[in-house]
Amino acid sequence: MKSVTAGWHILHEANLASTVTGEKRAGHCVRSAPPRSYIHLTEGARLERTLVILKPNAVQRELVGEIIARFEKRGLRIAALRMTVMTRALAGQLYREHAGKPFYDDLVSFMTSGPLIVLVLEAEGAVRIVRSMVGATDPADALPGTIRGDYATTAGHNMIHASDSAATAEREIALFFSPADILEYSLAVKPWL
Repeated sequence: MKSVTAGWHILHEANLASTVTGEKRAGHCVRSAPPRSYIHLTEGARLERTLVILKPNAVQRELVGEIIARFEKRGLRIAALRMTVMTRALAGQLYREHAGKPFYDDLVSFMTSGPLIVLVLEAEGAVRIVRSMVGATDPADALPGTIRGDYATTAGHNMIHASDSAATAEREIALFFSPADILEYSLAVKPWL
């Protein structure tokens, strides 16, 4: 039996003449749209990587597993993960574009105040997907359902860092991981993403 993906429709050519939402034919369930958590990789699409940091308050509040689970449930693949304590020098490199701004010293102090989790996530459009899941920088502006909207209360301690572009992600990933640290593997559920 041959399966063909056409948009979000999954057609089983040997058994179906057309797709019927939620109808079961010849043992195959057909959906006109995937569950919200799925990310569809279009043919020929390139996977993108992004850096995410769960800040010291996420670790202290024991929210690491819950936050990472959101990314996994959405269909992003973890390519690298580590717990570390950031040095002031590394924080300076990460936030170099903010040097000299009024909040810079507090940001560096906060980011170096305790352990944090650094991870590389991968999917088609990973940067955009992660940024939308993270929410606005100021938690007061972040929508409910986003990570900052659900867990953060102040812009200075907004729970999570996420790369803002593919170019930034490449630079930030290199600060924390060597190419050998980033694993290539397939998820058994990949055909369903």
